[in-house]
Amino acid sequence: MDYSIALVVDDHPLVARGIASFLQHHCGFRDAAVVTSGEAAQRYMLAQPPPDLIIADFWLSDGTALSLLREAHHNYAPLHSLVMSGDDNNEIWRQVRDAGADGYIHKNETPEIFAQAVKAVMSGQYWFPQIAGATSSVKGTFADFGLTQRQIDVLQMMMRGYPNKRIAAYLEISETTVKEHVSHILNKLGVKSRVEAITLLHQRRIAS
Repeated sequence: MDYSIALVVDDHPLVARGIASFLQHHCGFRDAAVVTSGEAAQRYMLAQPPPDLIIADFWLSDGTALSLLREAHHNYAPLHSLVMSGDDNNEIWRQVRDAGADGYIHKNETPEIFAQAVKAVMSGQYWFPQIAGATSSVKGTFADFGLTQRQIDVLQMMMRGYPNKRIAAYLEISETTVKEHVSHILNKLGVKSRVEAITLLHQRRIAS
């Protein structure tokens, strides 16, 4: 599958350019921009159309990637994000997940695993240590529910607390269409409300 634009955020320019090149040559991205700080990433997104994917190092020259993740997912959803770190600290990926990222990958992983993680998050799945390796775990869950890609987009925004009006604006569809998607999502999940849907997905370790 081909994608449009990725944004790589890493304060090591050589590493960042290597990742950008990999995304273009092995992950189907038409272009991959490179910035070296969270602040530069935010400036980029103000000046350019938001990217399809953000790849960010957890530790940046101006702090961590957490504020960037929150800002990006709040203002530019739905977009996808994958965070990298060389730390063996479970608390980091939990913070990343809670900030809205779709995945976390250790820098010691192979290029093949990195490509799998990118493919997973771009498909609306999640890639975290408790399910990694294992997109199969998450992929199977979505397959069981039978959600379409558009329904996954709506569901991700529901899980982040967005109202129908805002979902409609971001996805450029009508509120009526959003309501129809929500109704189908609830039916497929076998629940009666958004709260029940979110509870179910968290129980299955699928986080927004």
